[in-house]
Amino acid sequence: MSRLQSMTGFARAARDHDAGSVAWEVKSVNGRSLEARFRLPAGFERIEQTARQRLQKRFSRGNVQASLTFTQSAALRRPVVDEDFLKEIAALAGRLQDQFGTGPATADGLLGLRGVLDFADPVADEEMRASLDEAILAAFDEALQGLEEARRDEGSALQAIMLDHVTRIEALTDQVEADASRSPEAIRERLREQVARLLDATTGFDSDRLHAEAAILAAKADIREEIDRLRTHIASARALIAAGGPVGRKLDFLGQEFNRESNTLCSKSNAATVTAIGLELKAVVDQFREQVQNLE
Repeated sequence: MSRLQSMTGFARAARDHDAGSVAWEVKSVNGRSLEARFRLPAGFERIEQTARQRLQKRFSRGNVQASLTFTQSAALRRPVVDEDFLKEIAALAGRLQDQFGTGPATADGLLGLRGVLDFADPVADEEMRASLDEAILAAFDEALQGLEEARRDEGSALQAIMLDHVTRIEALTDQVEADASRSPEAIRERLREQVARLLDATTGFDSDRLHAEAAILAAKADIREEIDRLRTHIASARALIAAGGPVGRKLDFLGQEFNRESNTLCSKSNAATVTAIGLELKAVVDQFREQVQNLE
């Protein structure tokens, strides 16, 4: 039996490089299709397209968020001061002190102003940039592998739950089929009672019309087709669950069909016992459909 895959999971992967350390955090939740959002540090937008393509090769559904953090190597962090800007700011601070008596500017205060102090790009060299990108994408592949395993682990748990739901649906279908109210004798007795009520309430009723109405009542009460279709859907659901992989959409369709048949069964029922079984069947089908929404 293959493994189903949930759409929910989380994974993290990190790598060290001469330029610094990189770390990916990838998480996914339910979604009707595959949607990916990337949060990348400034300057690393260049790797998004390749990363997105690698993600799309692994997954077909789910809302995925991928976040990259990059910490520069301390050995390569070289401070760069915009001296012209610093002189202008220092001169302005001096004028403010002379005119308004403000406190004197300090070196740490001036250097802390936006645009005065920056750090040189440690990966300006093309060779090092290519090497860093390779490390980033390798870490991303590792994170995707971890996410896939997390989704499969949860899918395995869902697999057992869904098979249990299918087994319960089958058991309830068996109960409906075996219910005493569906025996020919019980059906004849209900029809006899209905016909008797019609005769009591009507004068001059045509006997041919009476037989036709009785036949219509019998046809409306027959739930053989619903039972047969339920059994077909049960077999299909088990086959899809056993096949594994991205079968969430197909199981979602089967869930709709289960719901349709259980509704029809309840509407056609003319026995309290069958109605009670049908209502329980609807509850189990709802649980089945709820779990399907978690599957890829």
